[in-house]
Amino acid sequence: MESCSVARIMSLGKLAIHRTYLCNRIFRNLPKLLGFTPSSLKKFCKVEHVELQLTKKATLGTLPELPPDILMGIFATLEIPDLVRAGSVCSSWRSAYTSLWNLGQYNLQQTPCLLYSPESIGESVACLYSHAEKRSYKLTLPEPPIRTRCLIGSSHGWLVTVDDRSEMHLVNPITCEQIALPSVITIEQVNPIVDEYGALHKYEFSWHTGACGVYSSPSIFALDKLRHELHYKAFVFPDTSTGSYIVVLIHNPMRQLSFARVGDDKWTWLPPYDDYKDCTYKDGLLYAACTYKGELHTFDLSGPVVTRKTIISIPREYECEYMYVVQAPWGGLLLIWRIFEDHNVEPEPGASVFWNTTEYRIYEFDAERSELKEINCLRDHVLFLGHNQSLCLGAEEYPCLRANHAYFTDDNSLWTCGLPNDHRDMGVLNLDDNSREDLVSPQLWSNFPAPMWITPDLRKMNLASEGD
Repeated sequence: MESCSVARIMSLGKLAIHRTYLCNRIFRNLPKLLGFTPSSLKKFCKVEHVELQLTKKATLGTLPELPPDILMGIFATLEIPDLVRAGSVCSSWRSAYTSLWNLGQYNLQQTPCLLYSPESIGESVACLYSHAEKRSYKLTLPEPPIRTRCLIGSSHGWLVTVDDRSEMHLVNPITCEQIALPSVITIEQVNPIVDEYGALHKYEFSWHTGACGVYSSPSIFALDKLRHELHYKAFVFPDTSTGSYIVVLIHNPMRQLSFARVGDDKWTWLPPYDDYKDCTYKDGLLYAACTYKGELHTFDLSGPVVTRKTIISIPREYECEYMYVVQAPWGGLLLIWRIFEDHNVEPEPGASVFWNTTEYRIYEFDAERSELKEINCLRDHVLFLGHNQSLCLGAEEYPCLRANHAYFTDDNSLWTCGLPNDHRDMGVLNLDDNSREDLVSPQLWSNFPAPMWITPDLRKMNLASEGD
């Protein structure tokens, strides 16, 4: 992988010296994109001799002017980093970019990017590392500063963040749209503690799970400390029944499930099962992977009463493992075990905590037989695993990615919401021989908030159903 340095970090809002490169790149590909011969493009341009101009170092004053619909057609084929940069070239390109976005006509499948926040660029700025371009872009995000938040999930272009009052927000880092989620005090186990003036002062956190048993007395946490104990992982799923979105939260105690639709005023708890590690949403059902029991559960969230089923049970084979549930491009479901045979979370004084992924075991779920079939090779597919929504993509659609590899980030709760200065378990693992390498070298990201995969998306969230 090509090395990336601080000097190559660019702003999405500025083309800088790469304007000419981008313009040339777009117009060199016009015949292929539009199915025209180079000579036939002349009728769309106010400037003649398009080919000649594009073989030289074009300046903004010599750029051909294409009709808006043609520009929008071209821009619809660009990945988001190139698209946003194209929208910065001149007013006509900006207009085409804005129209494409506002009309909802931009639907190109994006290559996942790595979002991280180096200490050197400010508290409100994050970086987006693009595999397609092998470079990073700076993104200024809405308040509160990204470096004061925990990142607990990403799905469909949205980050799920937790601020220093332990409240959750959805943030689209490309559009800067931000949406508040129901207050943390509406989670079953959390109660507010107010001071003598009625202001929120601390949180009371109960350890009950809904199962029978004896539990410890509630704990008291400062506003910014609850997030290190409560939040684990979150997901954002389109809700086809309402046209809005469902947010699913895995939280403590014991990694239980709660959910809320965007616009709800409280979280809905799903007791009594626990130790969930990953979720996906398919055909109107929430699928949740339970590591401790080795089970895959489904929840039907569509009715007034949530129903749950266990669709398969698998005995555990390893002491240290995570479990993922992934939708495959061919329509099936994959269950994936992330195995850690190289770890030390209780080191001797002076030593560092570490937790290294050594292997992935992949199984396909056979719904008809309710059994799993082990897959030894993903052939022309690639995995993206971590604290993001787990992804399996076709490598032929993403030429910058390597087939039969897993791109992974750290999703151990000790790292995502705590221990910000310790080792991060991140890399690219070859599923043929379990060899691994760095995602990019040298590594530029700081350790907090935890680096995370995100698939850029320009679409705004439909809140029309809010309050219905």
